[in-house]
Amino acid sequence: MFILLLSMFSSAIAISKMKRDLELKYEINKEAQKECANQIDEEAGANSKVVNNLGSELMADWMMAHTSSPQIVLARSVTCATSGAYCLLSTLTLLEAMTLRYFLLDYYGDCVNNGSDYKWSIFLNLIVQFAAVVVGTIAPTVRWFKALRYMRQALRLGSNNTNRRFRVEQYWTESLFLIKERPLGFQIHNKWLRKKAHDAKVLLFQLLIKLQKGIVLINKVTQFISIVLLYFMLAARDCCSNVSSTSSGTEPQSGPDLRRFILHLEGEEELVEVMMKDIHKTTNQLFHVGEKKEPKHVIELIMEKSSILEGFKRVTTFDNDQVSSLHDEETTPYGWALPLVTLGSIIMALPNMDMLSVEKFIGALSEGLYYVKFIECNIDKEGKLIKVKRAAETMWHGVDLYGKWLDVDLYKLSHQSKSPRETLETLGEDAKNRYGKYKAKYRDICNREPPSSWPIEVLASNAMYRISQTVLLNYGRIEDLRSEILFEELTGTISDILGACLTNLPYAISAKCSNSTVEEREDSVRDAVEMLGRTKKIIELLAEKIPTVDFSQSTTIEYWLLMHMQNNTTF
Repeated sequence: MFILLLSMFSSAIAISKMKRDLELKYEINKEAQKECANQIDEEAGANSKVVNNLGSELMADWMMAHTSSPQIVLARSVTCATSGAYCLLSTLTLLEAMTLRYFLLDYYGDCVNNGSDYKWSIFLNLIVQFAAVVVGTIAPTVRWFKALRYMRQALRLGSNNTNRRFRVEQYWTESLFLIKERPLGFQIHNKWLRKKAHDAKVLLFQLLIKLQKGIVLINKVTQFISIVLLYFMLAARDCCSNVSSTSSGTEPQSGPDLRRFILHLEGEEELVEVMMKDIHKTTNQLFHVGEKKEPKHVIELIMEKSSILEGFKRVTTFDNDQVSSLHDEETTPYGWALPLVTLGSIIMALPNMDMLSVEKFIGALSEGLYYVKFIECNIDKEGKLIKVKRAAETMWHGVDLYGKWLDVDLYKLSHQSKSPRETLETLGEDAKNRYGKYKAKYRDICNREPPSSWPIEVLASNAMYRISQTVLLNYGRIEDLRSEILFEELTGTISDILGACLTNLPYAISAKCSNSTVEEREDSVRDAVEMLGRTKKIIELLAEKIPTVDFSQSTTIEYWLLMHMQNNTTF
C-alpha cells in the first residue's frame, strides 16, 4: 500500500509536464495535418474521394486524440500500469490469509472463533473486505495486463532497448527541478537566514528528486520482471499449442503513414507501432458500427423526392421576398432545421391525406433532423443560431410526439379544414396572432436583443407565417389544389433543403474534431468517426451527383437562397 501511495504522488508530480508536452505535439501535428489536407485538395480536387480523404483525416485525429488523452497517458505510465501488479499481489496475499484461516478452523475447531467476542462476524467482515479488495483490483489488473501486452508486442517487433528501459525520463523530475531552482516564495530580510532557507529548500528537493527517481525505477523494474515472466509464459503456451511466434505479427496497413500522429512521451518510442495497430483496428470497428446505422429513409427520400441532379433548385420555394416579415428589424436567419420543421408541420395539417404516407414521411424527416442537428451544432461556431436551433428542436418535439405546433392541434386542423388553401390561411393567421402575443409578452427581450436571439415562440411564429404565406403564394393560384399535389410539392422542397444541408457533412465531421477541449477530444473524434460511417453513402452520393459543391466549406440556407436567386439556373 505504501508503494502504491508513493506511485500516486509520483504520477501527480509528472502529469502536468506530460500534458504540456503532448499538447504541444498535438498543436504541431494538427497544423501539419491541415497543410497536408489543403495540399491534397489542391492536387486532387476538393471532391476527389471525399470519404477516403475524410477517413484518413479522422484516423489521424483519432490517433492524436487517443494517445494524448489524459486518462490514456496516465494509464500507460509505468507508475499507473505497475499499480495493477501491486494490487494483484495484495489480493493474493489476502487470499492466502483466508486460505490459512480456513485450514486453521478445520484443524483447531471452534477455538479460533471462541477466543473473540465477535465470533461469526469476524468471518463475515473478512468476506466483505475480500470482496471489496477483489472488485478494486479488477481495473488496475486489467490495465496492467494491457500494458504488458503492449510491451510484449513491442518486444516481438524488435524494439527492445534494455539500456533505455531503466532510464528515468526528464518529465518525471522536471517540475521538482524547476521548484528547486526557483526563489523562495516568501521574503526573509536577514540575508544569512535567506541563504540557509534556500540551501535547505535545495537540499530537500534534491532528496525528493532522488526519491522520485527511485520510485520510478522500482516501478520500471517491476514492469520489466512482469514482462519477462509474461513473455516466457506465453512463449511456452505457444510452443505447447504449436502456434508460430510470428502469427500475431503486424500486418501492413494500407493508406498513408500515420506514425507521426501517434503522440508519445520520451521513452515510449517502442510503443508507437503497437498503439498505431491497436488504434487502427479500433477506428475501423467504430466506422463499421456507424455503417450499420446508416439512415436508409433519408437516402431514399433524397434519391426519390429531391432534385439532386438540378442542384436542389427547390430550396428557394419556401421563401419569397414578396411575403413581408413580421419583424420590423433585420431579417432573422432561418437556419437549416426551422424551415424543415415548419414545412413538416404544414404537411401534418393537410386535410384528406393518407395518414400512412404522412407518417412514413414524418419518420424519414425525423431521421434526417438528427443529422441536421449534428451539422448545425458543429458549423455554428459563434453560437449565433442557438435560439433558432432551439426553436426548431422544441417545435419538432411537439409536432412529432403530440401532433401540435405550439398550441395548434395539427390533426384537428386537418379534419376541420376543407382544402389545403384553408389550412395555409389558418396557419398563417394563427402564426401572426401568436407572434403579436409573444412579442408583447417578451417586449423587453425583443427590444434589447437582435431577432436571432428572440424567444423561440416568436421565432417559430414568424417562420410559420412567412413559409405558409409563401406556399400559399406559390400554389394558391392553382384552381384544383388538392392535398396530394401540395404534399408532393412540399416533400420535394423538404428533400431539397435536407439534401443541401447534408452537403455540410464533411465540414461538420471535420469541425467536430476541432471544437473540443483536451478532455472531450477523444469522445468528439469517436462520434465523428461513427458519423462518417453512418453518412458514408450520403456523402458519396452528393459528391457524385453535385461535383461543383465545395465540401471543404460550410454553407447556410441563406447562401443557397442567394445562389439560386442570382444564377436562376441549375448547377
